[in-house]
Amino acid sequence: MAEYPIHLYEMSTNSTTRRPRPLIELRAGDTTAVVDPDHGGRLASLRIGARDVIVRAPEPGAGSISWGAFLMAPWPGRLANGRLRWRGRTIQLPRTHGRHAIHGLIHDVPWTVDRQTTSEAQLSVELGPLGWPFGGRVWQRLRLEPGLLTLEATVEADRPAPAALGWHPWFRRGDADPGLRLDADAVLETRAMIPTGRVVPVRGRTDLRSGPALGRRRLDHAYVGARSPAVITWPDLELTLEFPSLETVVVYTPHGSFCVEPQTAWPNALGFARATERNMAGARDLAAGERLEETLRMRWT
Repeated sequence: MAEYPIHLYEMSTNSTTRRPRPLIELRAGDTTAVVDPDHGGRLASLRIGARDVIVRAPEPGAGSISWGAFLMAPWPGRLANGRLRWRGRTIQLPRTHGRHAIHGLIHDVPWTVDRQTTSEAQLSVELGPLGWPFGGRVWQRLRLEPGLLTLEATVEADRPAPAALGWHPWFRRGDADPGLRLDADAVLETRAMIPTGRVVPVRGRTDLRSGPALGRRRLDHAYVGARSPAVITWPDLELTLEFPSLETVVVYTPHGSFCVEPQTAWPNALGFARATERNMAGARDLAAGERLEETLRMRWT
């Protein structure tokens, strides 16, 4: 694959043409991480030694959900029919993935770069201008050290609001078949890609507890009660995803790439009408000024 240029191309946002900003390059030892502030502050590439770990943009200016590693907030995954349920109200949000709203509001919009060094970047984005009726903001910090990339995320509420977040990394399969170990005993039952609320045991192709090769195993499942860490293995690299306070991990395995997505809540958690159901699904009900904070660590050997 050709090297990813350390710049962005002109893009159109809300029908206003704006000049792109430089990408942020972080370095530590033999590792380079590139952060794209104009496309959700996402991790645009991660190169460890000679291996490209993350799927890069298919074309300059691409704002799709099919590359990089991006933060999902104020909800992760699909929100059925784009309908948010909150304190007796139904709020219609834009449908961004067929009939549904997907992966929150922040993964394809420009972020403000608050701070950057050669090994760390901190970015933020306001939620109100993106159509979130409760206002608030999201911060994220990416810190690169030898053998470790730490991703920290915060959602802050201006007014009482539901909240959840998660990470959506797209990993390259490469020339050899990678293996994935995830210590989880159950997945969510889904109907038309939306969880029904029923939890079922893993079995056969959904059972990743022994670290099987992905091969032709096609998954799009939310694992619940997952225990940190998840471990990805290539012949020359072992990558460990540490998520000590998260228990939902979505695994998606299309041809040519795969995703391992630790998140604070189930897909469609904000679509539940009752607070008890939302909380069961992992969503948080934040008071004004309250924050949801989480951390994901990627380690490698």
